[in-house]
Amino acid sequence: MAKLWFKFQRYFRRKPVRFFTFLALYLTAGSLVFLHSGFVGQPAVSENQANPAAAGGLAEGAELPFLGDMHLGRGFRDTGEASSMARRYGPWFKGKDGNERAKLGDYGGAWSRALKGRVVREKEEERAKYIGCYLDDTQSRALRGVSFFDYKKMTIFRCQDNCAERGYLYAGLEFGAECYCGHKIQAANVSEAECDMECKGERGSVCGGANHLSVYRLQLAQESARRYGSAVFRGCFRRPDNLSLALPVTAAMLNMSVDKCVDFCTEKEYPLAALAGNACHCGFPTTRFPLHDREDEQLCAQKCSAEEFESCGTPSYFIVYQTQVQDNRCMDRRFLPGKSQQLIALASFPGAGNTWARHLIELATGFYTGSYYFDGSLYNKGFKGERDHWRSGRTICIKTHESGQKEIEAFDAAILLIRNPYKALMAEFNRKYGGHIGFAAHAHWKGKEWPEFVRNYAPWWATHTLDWLKFGKKVLVVHFEDLKQDLFVQLGRMVSLLGVAVREDRLLCVESQKDGNFKRSGLRKLEYDPYTADMQKTISAYIKMVDAALKGRNLTGVPDDYYPR
Repeated sequence: MAKLWFKFQRYFRRKPVRFFTFLALYLTAGSLVFLHSGFVGQPAVSENQANPAAAGGLAEGAELPFLGDMHLGRGFRDTGEASSMARRYGPWFKGKDGNERAKLGDYGGAWSRALKGRVVREKEEERAKYIGCYLDDTQSRALRGVSFFDYKKMTIFRCQDNCAERGYLYAGLEFGAECYCGHKIQAANVSEAECDMECKGERGSVCGGANHLSVYRLQLAQESARRYGSAVFRGCFRRPDNLSLALPVTAAMLNMSVDKCVDFCTEKEYPLAALAGNACHCGFPTTRFPLHDREDEQLCAQKCSAEEFESCGTPSYFIVYQTQVQDNRCMDRRFLPGKSQQLIALASFPGAGNTWARHLIELATGFYTGSYYFDGSLYNKGFKGERDHWRSGRTICIKTHESGQKEIEAFDAAILLIRNPYKALMAEFNRKYGGHIGFAAHAHWKGKEWPEFVRNYAPWWATHTLDWLKFGKKVLVVHFEDLKQDLFVQLGRMVSLLGVAVREDRLLCVESQKDGNFKRSGLRKLEYDPYTADMQKTISAYIKMVDAALKGRNLTGVPDDYYPR
């Protein structure tokens, strides 16, 4: 072998031109392989993709905006005294006596700034309600959840959004740059004049003061996201008719607290902890206690005997938390026992929640889903059907983003998942540049990539739906927004189409584990609208086209929140 290698070296030393020619060919071949890999696995595009109007059967002569030809090809941390002191105290924060922080800049116009802040607060009412300025002690925080800092770009919305994402009830801003979250306020309300510092990333808005918090109560879109420690708040519910069957484990607790009941049910390995005054009940969500009919929380507003700021329910109305115990009733998954006689597509535009829908279907049916493509990262996350050929017949349904007639007619039936195009485009852009649960970099949003992406992908959003409605043999339309809002009913419809008996207890189990590992956190949500006026005008025209096509087939049109922008 050494002799052969020696001859090889000597040959190229004598003929250097041949060596450099060989090297150039090698690099060229590598470049071609790299470029080719960028185009592998892209969904097929129908003839109508460049002209959605034709696909939707629009009247001849009707004009629609056209975006172009289709070419597919700072974080949170736990609040800790030591780290908080180190982060917040320094020579530039200290006053002359070395003990108190000096206010930065001239804040003489405190009342003027507070009045400006109220204008912003009124606009925030839909997602949060301003409740006042509160004292904050570094030794004993007013809000004791997670916190984060941004000394350049802190805004009221960013703080609220991040606290809401983690299920907290309150968001507080301090020093113009610090955000604190919590379930309860453990401090005194003070004069508005004490909250006099402008937000670092939002001129004219107030973000607390020195040792003072501007506090908002969050109007959570999904109350189920509220947390108490590691437990998820599910709500206030009426006592079930047959308590011993609905919640089989019960313990009396004289000094009742949320912690005690949650810890007790966790130890007993139950996913639900229900507080009923001085009694703690544990169990699973079942048809006897489905957690669907929530009551007004005031009916459960009886203070815990050992916890002044928390409600512990009453004998008639229970406060329910979901513990960290996993409900295993819907975790078993396998391939179909025999080859399926029909191919059912789970069709969607990219970014419309297909991976999440697969997660739900696998939990609800107990069978793996397949894919028209192969994604190694999804296989590694548990989608074992990802490796099977899509025609293998071993999976319950097949993920696809295809929208050509030939590709659509290869399936016997389909679940067509439709999502708001504004959200879908942004989700796919994040996936394209940041992975399945990652985010595109700021430079991508501000650069040429985003406008070009919208120009190419927006028409596809419309033609994808129009093609499946036109060429699909048996199509069940499911709106992503409806699936999020009423998972039990919409997932039941999907399971029925797949030919699997709907088991209500299994669907209830899915509800408690619906997110899986396929949801992006709110940490890096954009704080501005990336869509220009021209983009909005064009996309709105596509929305109207899809809405008309759905209604033309006696189906429910698109949800109202698709437009106007």
